Amino acid sequence: MIRGRDSKRLLSIDVFRGITLFGMLLVNNQGSLDIYPFLEHARWNEWSFADLVFPFFLFIVGVVMPFSFSNRLSHDNSRNRLYLQLVKRTVILFGLGLFINSFPYLGLSRIPGVLQRIALCYFFSSLVVLKTSVRGQGVVAIILLAIYWVLMKAMPVPDVSSVLTAEMNLGAYIDRFIFRDHMMEPTWDPEGLLSTVPAISTTLFGVLAGHLLRSSKSPTQKTTMLLISGAGGIVVGKIMDIWFPINKILWSPAYTVFTAGIASICLGLCYWLVEVKGYRRWSVPFVIYGVNAIAVYAFSSVLANALYRLSFTASDGSKIRLRSYIFDNFYASWAGPGHASFFYALTHALIWLGFAAVLFRKKIFIKI
Repeated sequence: MIRGRDSKRLLSIDVFRGITLFGMLLVNNQGSLDIYPFLEHARWNEWSFADLVFPFFLFIVGVVMPFSFSNRLSHDNSRNRLYLQLVKRTVILFGLGLFINSFPYLGLSRIPGVLQRIALCYFFSSLVVLKTSVRGQGVVAIILLAIYWVLMKAMPVPDVSSVLTAEMNLGAYIDRFIFRDHMMEPTWDPEGLLSTVPAISTTLFGVLAGHLLRSSKSPTQKTTMLLISGAGGIVVGKIMDIWFPINKILWSPAYTVFTAGIASICLGLCYWLVEVKGYRRWSVPFVIYGVNAIAVYAFSSVLANALYRLSFTASDGSKIRLRSYIFDNFYASWAGPGHASFFYALTHALIWLGFAAVLFRKKIFIKI
């Protein structure tokens, strides 16, 4: 659906979302396996810059909820209509994720995915926001983390040892049972079903930040509280890391709290620069990204899948993927290892910035 942009929304939220999307485009569109370390996901425990972009996106989904729901309820007192909108948006996001995973071929290649997780987190977090108080939303976020911790650490699983690995854990066991061969990896998926539970907590932590930004506190107080709570999240996450390490694949409770802390600090800095100090010129490209984030992510993912999966036959009879051909001839031929992948990803990001700029100039804001 194409709608006008709400003039009352905080510009800093769009900036933060746009920065996150820019990071996603860089991380998801590397031309080869030889990439800069900070753009590569941590193989298991610990984290890198690449491991921040997805929780950041879920965090900002949560930040927007208090603004969005307040605006909708002020214009339409029917909560039933709002619930129907939630279901509709969830189904569209989930279906779009399935389409992206399969494109350009027909079929159901992979069921879990990024948009699918966003859809589920959005839906269940929305129900919590609409049914509970602000304090209740924080309590639910903590309870979900506690439940997930106990399930992953204490619940016995057939043929799974007590040492957690990507494929040897309760979440992977559930995914193999439900999704079978429709996963990213043969025996596990990074966007699995059970690990969506702590991802909902990530979204709810964003909701709490959104309530703070909507409050009557002064801009300076809001900035200070975002920074302090963010620092607290980092410290608590590192303490939790002692018993259940920071791990994106498992979306561990430590990872959830730690990344929410970093997200809170980054949002606080964006808010301070844009809303408090009025420094806005630097943020224009990120605003352009941010107001059409889902659309840009979806279109860019479709193109990336097409470049990776489509191929042509070379003169020697071999099959060459379009992405490999473009990368080898236009990037690897002159840029060194690592640099070539970065410039390839940066080209993708700039192309989609141009696409988003056209939409922005024409005042087209695609909302699902």
